[in-house]
Amino acid sequence: MALGVTLLFVAILSAIAVVRETKRRNFFGAGFAVLSVLVFGFFSVMTIFISGAPEV
Repeated sequence: MALGVTLLFVAILSAIAVVRETKRRNFFGAGFAVLSVLVFGFFSVMTIFISGAPEV
């Protein structure tokens, strides 16, 4: 679960980087940030989905 949350945090930071690099018109950096959002977002969602929420 902690891995999924960490990956989600990285995906959120990458999404912020997409906006920042697009404003700077650095499309090469924005492209890498988009790829990071896709990869880390996918792995975080699937990690949380597969491992599930902790049972109370």
